Amino acid sequence: MTTDIMQGWGNFFVAELGAAAALAGLLFVAVSINLARILQFPHLPSRAAEALLGLLSVLVVTTFTLIPRQSSIAYGIEVGATGLLIWTEHTIALIRSRKFDRQYVGFVPRLLVNQIPPLPFVISGGMLIAGRSSGVYWIVPGILLSFGAGIFGAWVLLVEIQR
Repeated sequence: MTTDIMQGWGNFFVAELGAAAALAGLLFVAVSINLARILQFPHLPSRAAEALLGLLSVLVVTTFTLIPRQSSIAYGIEVGATGLLIWTEHTIALIRSRKFDRQYVGFVPRLLVNQIPPLPFVISGGMLIAGRSSGVYWIVPGILLSFGAGIFGAWVLLVEIQR
């Protein structure tokens, strides 16, 4: 079943791709400016990776959605696999850095910020594989949550470490 389920979404995905690329570039610059301070804390390099992964997930998903004339199964596999991969990487980072979290209160928001954003991509992928074109709508909350997670991580790396 080949269908262009992304018809009408092109401008949205182009805009989100550009925003993700710009924010990822700014995050690289910000990390490089504060690299010495970030490296003073053993858990902060993984926080930088988490922030970058959030933005990278948007970059990858929107890139896949701009490939013309794919089947919904192909879109579903690409979007769902990206969500699963990002979720797995976030989980590994959280497990590795859990011992460095000094306060349980700080761990819970971090857990939520990093575990929830990739899940709409997984849901979208499953729905698209099942032939439900409405799965495309699940990409939108995935993008917004991933941007939020990336910006939250960048805030911690740029502002909170200076306190």
